[in-house]
Amino acid sequence: MDFHFSEEQLQIQSIARDFAQKRIAPVAAEFDKSGEFPLENIQEMGKLGLMGIEVPTEYGGAGMDSISYVLAMIEIAAADCAHSTIMSVNNTLYCNGLLKFGSEEQKNKYVTPIASGEAIGAFALTEPQSGSDATAMRCRAVKQPDGSFIINGKKSWITSGPVAKYILLFAMTDPDKHARGITAFMIDTAREGFHRGKTEPKLGIRASATCEIEFSDYRATPDEVIGEEGHGFKIAMGVLDAGRIGIASQAVGLARAAYEAALEYARERKAFGAPIGSFQMIQQKIADMKCKLDAALLLTLRAAWAKQEAAKNNGRFSTEAAVAKLTASEAAMWITHQAVQVHAGMGYSKEMPLERYFRDAKITEIYEGTSEIQRLVIARNETGLR
Repeated sequence: MDFHFSEEQLQIQSIARDFAQKRIAPVAAEFDKSGEFPLENIQEMGKLGLMGIEVPTEYGGAGMDSISYVLAMIEIAAADCAHSTIMSVNNTLYCNGLLKFGSEEQKNKYVTPIASGEAIGAFALTEPQSGSDATAMRCRAVKQPDGSFIINGKKSWITSGPVAKYILLFAMTDPDKHARGITAFMIDTAREGFHRGKTEPKLGIRASATCEIEFSDYRATPDEVIGEEGHGFKIAMGVLDAGRIGIASQAVGLARAAYEAALEYARERKAFGAPIGSFQMIQQKIADMKCKLDAALLLTLRAAWAKQEAAKNNGRFSTEAAVAKLTASEAAMWITHQAVQVHAGMGYSKEMPLERYFRDAKITEIYEGTSEIQRLVIARNETGLR
């Protein structure tokens, strides 16, 4: 693993940091308050290559590597978690899945507009009754004599669902086969039979629109099947490995923002005639925050490196991704908690961003595999036992 970043990697990091600090940070609190989807910012991010960092240039992306993606995600998340959530779904769950398993025609049609920022993509796996247990899904896709599929059912907690043009959907085509009976489809949200539910009133990442979606006799054509019929669960799990690196990056960026705010406050705030950063209890918090932040960053970079290595030999990077996601998300939750404590009453006020960081951090321990699921993945991979 090389700890030296290339000129290209540093360039995309700089582009992301500049945009995040000039365009996102000044409006993050207002978007959090209103819950409005930041469409204009997302479109601009697309023009900068941030919505398809690992997507080849011929499909509208930046044509860069996984390390570049991590560096850019961290910068966006440090300014606002909601923007980085939209960026993460577009990059790792939507574009990554189609690049790995889609046909050439599907890549041209469905990846290009999303990677370029012209449209928004989404990923639909979770259902009202099946979160961690994806094989319990009830959304059904019944094959017709002409090869098309009639889809009925609901999906919940769909990030970017209220605004997405295309959605990568997973539906059961053969219930008797359980996991091997799941198939992936590309959904056009403008087609008859697709319905969006209300936008969810979330605790955090409020500007990243989330909703339930429903299918009522929606017809998917044979050329809208992604990969092979019955390979949907394999596709979903592979995509989630990459997605976990995105959430780990998001958590690192958020944790860094909270840590830097706490560090600055500890230097400036005085009590009993001295900066509070000179008190041992505050120093202990600062030291522990720094250790957890650095560990999360390095494990996330290792996971991105492992993903790049795995691509060379068609290998897996599940453990590295799960370790990074688990460590970074729990570090973000802990660091934001401590940062609020360092700020005391001011940390509880909406006049400062700490309370937003705190609310945003919680979701990183839940979506794209809860902390409990990450521990399960890691332990099973290490022991070889199921």
